[in-house]
Amino acid sequence: MSAFVAVARHKSFTRAADALGLSRSSLSHTVKGLERQLDKRLLHRTTRSVALTEAGERLLLRIIPVLAELETALDSFGEEHNSVSGTLRINASDTAARMMMSRAVPAFLARHPKAALELIVDRGFVDIVKQGFDAGVRFLGAVPEDMVAVPFGAPVRFVAVAAPDYLRLHGVPQSPEDLHQHQCIRQRMPSGRIYRWEFRREEQELVVDVPSILTMNDNGLMLEAAACGLGIAYVPEHAVRHMLEAGGLVAVLEAWTPPPSIMNLYYARHRYVPATLRAFIDILTER
Repeated sequence: MSAFVAVARHKSFTRAADALGLSRSSLSHTVKGLERQLDKRLLHRTTRSVALTEAGERLLLRIIPVLAELETALDSFGEEHNSVSGTLRINASDTAARMMMSRAVPAFLARHPKAALELIVDRGFVDIVKQGFDAGVRFLGAVPEDMVAVPFGAPVRFVAVAAPDYLRLHGVPQSPEDLHQHQCIRQRMPSGRIYRWEFRREEQELVVDVPSILTMNDNGLMLEAAACGLGIAYVPEHAVRHMLEAGGLVAVLEAWTPPPSIMNLYYARHRYVPATLRAFIDILTER
């Protein structure tokens, strides 16, 4: 079952074999044995790709929670010896992953040498329980209501920025409504929707669906486009700080900057929390 799940996740026998520490032929033999036992074809195999059959999809959804419970039971047994061991699987946005890599991940691996961490970056939102993750990391607004959320890290502000040349040519917006007269660089979210810009001054809140001739899905590309004078971008402050300090970009509408957002690690409320996850949470809250 674990072999099948590994192939389904990696979509490759070679990569799955490397992850499991097996030979490719041994892994293939194991999966074929499972298919014979179930009398079902679970995977479509070609020389270039591996994909789940309909039966494989159904089986994967059923066994991921079962294997997670088994791993939890083993973790619980290991805790009797006060040992943090096993693999912790976390799904995070790219921003969250970079925040954790700066301090939390190195500290976790150094403090718990018997533990391993699988940190998967995903631009979209995934069901961490169905996908077999121990935890997810997103801004609080994206955390499902039935999850336990643990805030960590410095607050993240979003700011509107533009190149000095663009502002000299088009003028500086004085209020969010002025953005309708400007060229803006919009962001398409993983869900497919266009991100609307949020502003707040005192008790007044505005959400603006800005006009645009350029839409992107990556903060780095949006900053490059803004630096080239193509329009105003709306990005996390930490991502643009170096360009603001160097003068390549200028912040606008600072009086309307919304309150900072807080990153949260979250996990299922009804499930047992393994020792590896508790140890990682301890490090997050410490740092």
